[in-house]
Amino acid sequence: MSNPAKRKNDPEGLKKRILASALTTFAEFGLTGARMEQIATNAQTTKRMVVYHFTNKERLYVAVLHVVYQEMRQHEAGLNLASLTPSQAIARLAEASFDYHISHPDFIRLVCCENLMGGRYISQSETIKTLNHSALKVLDAVLDRGKQSGEFDPTLDAVDVHRLISSICTHNVANRYTFHTLFGANESERQTLARNRRLVVDATLRYVRPSDKTVQKNK
Repeated sequence: MSNPAKRKNDPEGLKKRILASALTTFAEFGLTGARMEQIATNAQTTKRMVVYHFTNKERLYVAVLHVVYQEMRQHEAGLNLASLTPSQAIARLAEASFDYHISHPDFIRLVCCENLMGGRYISQSETIKTLNHSALKVLDAVLDRGKQSGEFDPTLDAVDVHRLISSICTHNVANRYTFHTLFGANESERQTLARNRRLVVDATLRYVRPSDKTVQKNK
């Protein structure tokens, strides 16, 4: 009896359970297929309480989008990249991004669902767009140091580097099973993951380093 009473007096805990349940449900069924009743049941509450805290399914969906992007950006901000050389920092960022995507597959599923809807809801949220600018700030800080030291191409754009890292990490999760089945018959799934983790680091480092033409021009 004490447990339900405790949960009743813990609105923030209830909201976190609702958001966690909604993430799993939206990731599996999409916005259209998800049901508020199912979200409520998995959160061990009632539909009435879900509506009380989030008004409707669409607002709950946007709240979930905000949470998953916020957690991703907080993860990046906590990497302490300033203590590393620019090359070490960019490698660490690529590795950490890969590991985060692997350990949070529902994040990718949710993002895929939003893209299937043409980015309808994320485009309406200035809060989410502002929140994600921090990804470029983290990356810009590393790139600026690398440009100054001569380790990186001076013409690099943070958006392009972010796109490169994100594309490999996202592909690895979104196409994990189909790609491995079609092209990874000679290695285990664990070997494939290790290969892709090396790939995102190697590809990013090769991309950010000065080209031969740039080196010759600066001599």
